[in-house]
Amino acid sequence: MTRALEAESHDTATTQTAPTRTDEGGRLDKIFTFQELARLDEALTMSSRETGLRFTLYIGDLGKRTRVMAEELHARSGANPSECVLIAISPGQRVVEVVTGAAAARRMPDRACALAVLSMTGSFAAGDLVGGIVNGLRQLSDQAGHPASLRRPH
Repeated sequence: MTRALEAESHDTATTQTAPTRTDEGGRLDKIFTFQELARLDEALTMSSRETGLRFTLYIGDLGKRTRVMAEELHARSGANPSECVLIAISPGQRVVEVVTGAAAARRMPDRACALAVLSMTGSFAAGDLVGGIVNGLRQLSDQAGHPASLRRPH
């Protein structure tokens, strides 16, 4: 199952951030600080550990057919795409795509994914790309819950 939400175009550059903006083709180590990369890595790792699903993140241009590109990236995101969740963000296109495999979709309904994307885009509009991604990952992993193997019987 797959889902997406497009956001309205908002330019969030300020006099402080505008000089540091780069095209999406730039390297991530030049776009993000080491601390931001570490924060993203920790959020992805914790989401994957807590849920048993494999969360992946793509930030960059998705081309004209954003959904198709996101689904292609998801298909290549791991050994078992059924249990993978891809968050694809194209800041220049103002698009966020969330693609889930079949097993992940059973644990994360469309409504939960849409709410997470709405939360992310709100943060993005306020100029907080990393914070938006981290909060979106938290919402998605909270919705997915723990894998059956870690749940205690009642």
